Amino acid sequence: MKVAPGILPKRLLEISSEINQAGGSIYLVGGWVRDLLLDTPSHDYDLEVYGLDMEQLFNILVRHAKPNLVGKSFGIITMRIDGLNFDFAFPRTENKTGPGHKGFAVTSDPFLDFKTASSRRDFTINSMGIKIPEMELADYHNGLGDLEAKVLRHVSDAFSEDPLRVLRAIQFAARFELDIAPETQELCRRLPLGELPMERIYGEFRKLLLKARRPSLGLEWMRKLGLLEYFPELKDLIGVEQEPEWHPEGDVWIHNNMVIDEAAKLRRDEYGEFDNMALMLGALCHDFGKPASTVFSDGRWRSPAHDVRGEAPTRSFLDRLTREAALVETVVGFVREHLRPALLYKARAEVKPSAIRRLALRVDIEKLVRVAQADHFGRTTPDALAREFPAGQWLLDRSRELNVLLDKPKPYLTGKFLLSLGMKPGPDVGKLIAESFELQLEGELADVGEAEAWARARLLE
Repeated sequence: MKVAPGILPKRLLEISSEINQAGGSIYLVGGWVRDLLLDTPSHDYDLEVYGLDMEQLFNILVRHAKPNLVGKSFGIITMRIDGLNFDFAFPRTENKTGPGHKGFAVTSDPFLDFKTASSRRDFTINSMGIKIPEMELADYHNGLGDLEAKVLRHVSDAFSEDPLRVLRAIQFAARFELDIAPETQELCRRLPLGELPMERIYGEFRKLLLKARRPSLGLEWMRKLGLLEYFPELKDLIGVEQEPEWHPEGDVWIHNNMVIDEAAKLRRDEYGEFDNMALMLGALCHDFGKPASTVFSDGRWRSPAHDVRGEAPTRSFLDRLTREAALVETVVGFVREHLRPALLYKARAEVKPSAIRRLALRVDIEKLVRVAQADHFGRTTPDALAREFPAGQWLLDRSRELNVLLDKPKPYLTGKFLLSLGMKPGPDVGKLIAESFELQLEGELADVGEAEAWARARLLE
């Protein structure tokens, strides 16, 4: 099988020609080849260079851009040319020396052959290469056949040396909607995730939640492969009953999987990674409070205060994934408030503007509505199936009218103004600002002028 060279950047073809002239050869490898065959070409190019040493390769690359040597032991040079990312690597061998993802002795060997080098890769769909400039597919492990059959299969038994590959299997199976080969499933069941560092686990969760069209496929594979033992907050959702009137789709696990897929539909590149990850984690964790709160009362299944009780398991879950405090607090806010849009809408005739202003102090309302919308659509009630969520639009409209959709309310009074009235610096300044802010939230002070007039009057009392 040959691929048209016109799909490659001109500069890469020039570099490959110079490598060939120096007596080496170069292959596009891994994810770039897989994505090309899936008709989703990437802008990041992974390349393996054979037959040259580091100095020879560096001298070729430096003529095109500034090379960044990642590490001599890994034999990787990264470059950015014309807005594109290029990783040039030498083939390498790996020997297991200890536990975990980092327990390997890695040695680059530019004089390996491609067949041997490709056998170290995790899955057959990632083991293919395209030789440049011939543009011929090198596929020694039937990666193309597995890709066409939609099967994820490990290349060799060396797969079991790195437990991170279990999570890679899950996110690849979800992203590309593949079945995992039975023999690969068996290996996955035997690998211990407990030795993996937090950042590696989070990295695979991140890819699952940000790249999969249906992240629930990955969660289901986690269940099938017995990996939920490592994530008890997810495991606890299985079998938790829900009232059929509100959740005819089934238990909390089923609902949660539907919600995470609905959240994936709301991801947008323009939101940025932080907001998209907060959305996805908010959807994933939103009902973590139900296992501890669900009871059968008065003929119905109920989960009172599950929003509030969801905070502790959410923190426990996220504490094992990330140290990013801002992300954790954002997700916890979504979990605590995910019912708020529907509750406010239900009582909209009695809801005071102060309730919405105070909500805006606790959470970004626009982002909260996305999580609430995913929660609402992740079920099989008639309004969810009709894609109707009036509560979300109502809350967005009211927040916009109150000028709290884009910014949190801020006190009209400032310390500078109060000092200009003759107040002395100290706690009394803060107390007066807090008192005025309460009146402002309740709508009793409409603007800066009213707040300043109120302050003058207070100081004359």
